[in-house]
Amino acid sequence: MPARHLEFLIEEPSMETFLNALLPIILPGECTFACHVFPYKAKPAAKLRDRLRAYARWLPHNWRLVLLVDRDRADCHCLKQQLEDVVRDANLQLPSPAGGVAWQVVIRIAIEESEAWYFGNWDAVRAAYPRVPATVPRRAKYRDPDAISDGTWEAFERVLQRAGYFSTGLRKIEAAREIAPHLDSWKSRSRSFAQFRDAVLQATS
Repeated sequence: MPARHLEFLIEEPSMETFLNALLPIILPGECTFACHVFPYKAKPAAKLRDRLRAYARWLPHNWRLVLLVDRDRADCHCLKQQLEDVVRDANLQLPSPAGGVAWQVVIRIAIEESEAWYFGNWDAVRAAYPRVPATVPRRAKYRDPDAISDGTWEAFERVLQRAGYFSTGLRKIEAAREIAPHLDSWKSRSRSFAQFRDAVLQATS
């Protein structure tokens, strides 16, 4: 049964701003959503487990939970395994590789950080900040948005500052608010964004 409501547990207010602008564009009109900032890595696993167990007690059959976490510098597979263990301990159903079982929670990881999604859709960045060079995605270190090293948000900040934006430092919430409305979810070069998009669409289709 398609989900009619999605609950997003996210780490940063800037991601909340981003999703509040993006999701109305990609979700079916009858589907609602809510974003809740819950910094997983800053809290013991027991805090997340308690939160998920609370959901398990009342989650309607046509609701889904999306845990969206920045990888930062963690090992992607280890981070996902840790989160999956917490979800199972809360007696909530994860997607099955074989399919066929209705899932309640899906985990998606922004690699390395949510700014990788901006690098993956550079036309959206240029629509918001037109002085940034169109050639940025063709530079070797930015060709794969999910493989940018030494801090994705720092790299994003540097590019924008060289174009004359955010001279006193990147304001993440402002950037999210400006970029998200222009993002074409089907043209992203970020694999982690595509996996997030596909999970959302699968849940609601």
